[in-house]
Amino acid sequence: MASPSHRNAAAGKEENSHTWHLAEDATGIAMADLEYAILRVFEAFGRWQSECLAAVSGATITGPENILLHVIAMKGRAKTIRDIELLTNRSDTANIQYGLRKLIKLGFIEKQGSGRVGVYYRCTEKGVAVCKTYADLRKKLLLKSVKGLPKFEAEAARCSAHLEAIEKIYTIASREAATFFRR
Repeated sequence: MASPSHRNAAAGKEENSHTWHLAEDATGIAMADLEYAILRVFEAFGRWQSECLAAVSGATITGPENILLHVIAMKGRAKTIRDIELLTNRSDTANIQYGLRKLIKLGFIEKQGSGRVGVYYRCTEKGVAVCKTYADLRKKLLLKSVKGLPKFEAEAARCSAHLEAIEKIYTIASREAATFFRR
């Protein structure tokens, strides 16, 4: 068994090898590790969404475009671009519009109204059917797998609450960077 001083030296060496310009101390390391875990999960989530949608519809769209479809389908109510931005925490209107045009071209959603009275996006019958089939495959493949994780529901709720708190910190830090540090 390693002596306490040897373990401390090994831990210090491991921590030092883990440092870099975004991770210079324990808090920086923890934040960088979290950010990269979020990035990897986001990318895996996007791949999952693309593959699941392709499996049920044959359509090839990105994860963020898939999210647009499911947000529009949510609760069976039409959504404005502002609704979509709010629900997805996005502000890249041009990219959202591009994704919406792709979904319209695929026949998954339709545009209603005009600039004067308001533009809304609603799922077509085809889009509703795709979302239902997607949900069924999601249940079969994804939800079945996560049910095997110990205490998944409680841990997911705790993790979601923690991520929402961190989201607020990022929002405040973004506003401060834009207000006081932009060149």
